[in-house]
Amino acid sequence: MKIYDWPTGPYPARVRIALAEKNLQSDVEFVPINLWKGEHKTPGFLAKNYSGTLPVLELDDGICLAECTAITVYLDALAGEPTLTGRTPLEKGVIQMMTKRAEIEMMDAISVYFHHATPGLGPDVELYQNREWGLRQRDKALRGMHYFDGVLRKQPFIAGEAFSMADIAVIGGFIFAKAVKLPIPQECEALLDWFARMQERPSVREQLAIVPPKH
Repeated sequence: MKIYDWPTGPYPARVRIALAEKNLQSDVEFVPINLWKGEHKTPGFLAKNYSGTLPVLELDDGICLAECTAITVYLDALAGEPTLTGRTPLEKGVIQMMTKRAEIEMMDAISVYFHHATPGLGPDVELYQNREWGLRQRDKALRGMHYFDGVLRKQPFIAGEAFSMADIAVIGGFIFAKAVKLPIPQECEALLDWFARMQERPSVREQLAIVPPKH
């Protein structure tokens, strides 16, 4: 399999963590797509992923899977334990729900803030920016952090009693927040304690140790 990504991208980080948790790193070839040069918006890449986003997983027969959740579900079904997407119907439903909330309330909101209220990927890529909208999404992301803090005051992981794809999505949000210098509110003690625990996992620690390439 090939995975098209950018080594320090917050969305690619989600798939890289999932690969490490499933011990599948040796089964993939990473193909870097330079976000800062807009390589993800070129016709060649858009042929693989209409949305022009990273990461993308390409199988040997040329079939491409985009979107972090879809890729993680595929990887989880490909190998055995540990499961990242749940065992029972209820577990699967809750994990999907919390993963979607992590994307809507945190990751995607930070992404809009990055692309609209900061220099983003630079003038050659950011052809349109709406600063007011970006700042609104920043505030939404902060509200999302408080939401997940409340969740973690009642249970050890984002979707319940076990580490899952939902935890990986929130970790991606933390990585994005750090990249855009958006601090996690100090009053979110449960959320910060959870992230400290997450960094004890080799899959997360290895991802956080990646040094951003120069651009």
